[in-house]
Amino acid sequence: MARLAGKVAVVTGAGSIGNGWGNGKACAVVYAREGAQVVLVDRNEEVVAQTSDFIEQEGGSAISVVVDVSTELGVETYVEAALRHYGTIDILHNNVGIGIPRNFVEITESEWDLIYRVNLKSVFLGCRQVLPIMRSRGGGSIINISSIASHRWTGTSLAAYASSKAAINQLTQAIAIEYAKERIRCNAVVLGFIDTPTVFAGLSAGATEAERQLLAAQRDAACPMGRMGTVWEVASACVFLASDEASYVTGTELVVDGGLSATVPAG
Repeated sequence: MARLAGKVAVVTGAGSIGNGWGNGKACAVVYAREGAQVVLVDRNEEVVAQTSDFIEQEGGSAISVVVDVSTELGVETYVEAALRHYGTIDILHNNVGIGIPRNFVEITESEWDLIYRVNLKSVFLGCRQVLPIMRSRGGGSIINISSIASHRWTGTSLAAYASSKAAINQLTQAIAIEYAKERIRCNAVVLGFIDTPTVFAGLSAGATEAERQLLAAQRDAACPMGRMGTVWEVASACVFLASDEASYVTGTELVVDGGLSATVPAG
């Protein structure tokens, strides 16, 4: 449909674990399918190259930038690459995020700082660099990936992750209101249980297929729709927010969770 034709999209965390499909990888591919030129940003050269190859095989346009997006130098590098190759940035998709399951009193200060640096500081640094570009361009769309853990307990001790995502929600609103008159929109996509390789990354290296299936079944059963969401459903929501179809949508949290956050927690 080419809903993003003529636009340049930057996607951080555009790789995925192994050959699987994570949210960032899927969103980058769908942006390209919708006509955007895509700047793929990741710290892992091998996995981001896979995303780039896939887009190019489909006839799309993409470049890869391997940096740490939680540092100012890393952000400056991907912004400069975008401007050098494509001349501008119309869409900034902040996708990176990590969590460390840990009892609250057991999480270390260094772990807490790491989660906040990756999850929140990367968004701050990216937006700070890209907002002036969008302002000179006459508008743009920023999409920040959040989680229903920012709203409620999800069954796992993830205090640092949850609070960092809650901060992203509020940062999204602050940016949206401050730059609304500049025609720069900023929205958060709040994800529930999505079927990605990251879900199974926490299992031990020797985990059996039965253990993987049990974890998937437990997550499926927790969702009112009886299944986890797919990365393609996440990508569809993000394309809407990135496109001109959402020209009057800003400062909101688009929840993509199959109704999970509308339920009362079990137990």
